[in-house]
Amino acid sequence: MSIIISPQFSPLVSSVGGLFIGLAAAMMLLLLGRIAGVSGIVAGLLSGIRQGDAWRLAFVGGLLASGWIFSLLHPLPSIQMAVSPPWLILAGLLVGFGTRLGSGCTSGHGVCGISRGSVRSIVATLCFMGSGLVTVFIVRHVFH
Repeated sequence: MSIIISPQFSPLVSSVGGLFIGLAAAMMLLLLGRIAGVSGIVAGLLSGIRQGDAWRLAFVGGLLASGWIFSLLHPLPSIQMAVSPPWLILAGLLVGFGTRLGSGCTSGHGVCGISRGSVRSIVATLCFMGSGLVTVFIVRHVFH
């Protein structure tokens, strides 16, 4: 029950990716006055597209397009899924539940909230990270 990704880590590519994430978050805040919290942006679209949601569509479109553009410039790592679809569905549902419980996701709290010095976001991110550590330990050492 593991996801295997080829070891193609590159500090340069990772740093450029982080730079783009930070730049996008800063632009959202400075130009639109909005937090780049992906779960909130997507939830807003899923609740029905309303007038004034063009920025949400552009943001999500940019997320999707960036992966495709990156794949044209740099080979993507090969991914082998050693997990059955029901486990993936359960994991996705648990992540969705966690973002609702935590009033946001790692992009909203971890990237935008921490950079603004939000105590609530720091606590939420520590909870995300702690939950992830416990989950990995349980999946790798208890269930495996």
